[in-house]
Amino acid sequence: MARVVFLGTPSAAVPTLEVVAANHEVGLVVTQPDRPRGRSDKPVPPPVRVIADEMGLPVSQPTDRSSFHDALREAGPFDIGVVVAFGRVLRPEILELPTHGFLNVHFSLLPRWRGAAPVARALMAGDEMTGVTIMQLDEGLDTGPVVTAQAVDIEPGENAGHLTERLAHLGARLLATSITPFLSGDLVPVDQSDEGLTYAEKIGPNDRPLSPSQTPDEFVDRVRGLAPDPGATLVIDGEPFRILAAQASAETVPTASWVAHGGWPIVGVGGGAVTLLTVQPQGKNAMSGDSWLRGYRRVSGTVG
Repeated sequence: MARVVFLGTPSAAVPTLEVVAANHEVGLVVTQPDRPRGRSDKPVPPPVRVIADEMGLPVSQPTDRSSFHDALREAGPFDIGVVVAFGRVLRPEILELPTHGFLNVHFSLLPRWRGAAPVARALMAGDEMTGVTIMQLDEGLDTGPVVTAQAVDIEPGENAGHLTERLAHLGARLLATSITPFLSGDLVPVDQSDEGLTYAEKIGPNDRPLSPSQTPDEFVDRVRGLAPDPGATLVIDGEPFRILAAQASAETVPTASWVAHGGWPIVGVGGGAVTLLTVQPQGKNAMSGDSWLRGYRRVSGTVG
């Protein structure tokens, strides 16, 4: 049984924390500080904090590099660190604290999609395959040697939320079978190649807008890659809407316009059309495209 420090923040990190805690001693869980969320703007603890508290594990939420280093040093020594979607780059003085360094559960097949948003970028690029890589962290951006990896097919229509959940459970299983042989030296990391290298930059405001100049595949892939959060946006009749699901349509609709057909809103885009399956107006809950259309009380309009 190893003594582990675990670093993670969102719900995607929870399955790995659970499996590590079931098989090893978790001496410390480090996660990001509570952040304001929702209309109340009250600070809400991240999912990893919630689960760690339920399991009675010690938790630290450092706000700067100094307190981060102090928390690990004071709680140590550790045999190994485990990182899943922590949200902070680890500097050399942190990497060297555990005896055997850190293992990172990364949601892509490295070196494809190194960086902050591998799931979203894979979907937005129209990839048909992705996977999970267990790698040993070094000072670079997801450049460390690979311990193990497993590929999975991306299912038709799968969005970032669904795919992330699936990869989170796969990553937990891979990590669970990797720690002990890694520590014993039976599982030796292999240096990464840069062949096929791509970077998964953090999703920003400029990634969200949908455009009628996009092809149907590009439109749908962007919707999938950004759903359910933060969501792609489309301006309909001069007003922005979040589009959380869409699919290509065989209907003929003039580009940059929309029409009601068969009870659903269909948008004309470059070289084809798409059906809006899930729409969220500003300040309202998401709804199916046909429900939105019934309440919208229009049968055609423009998009841009």
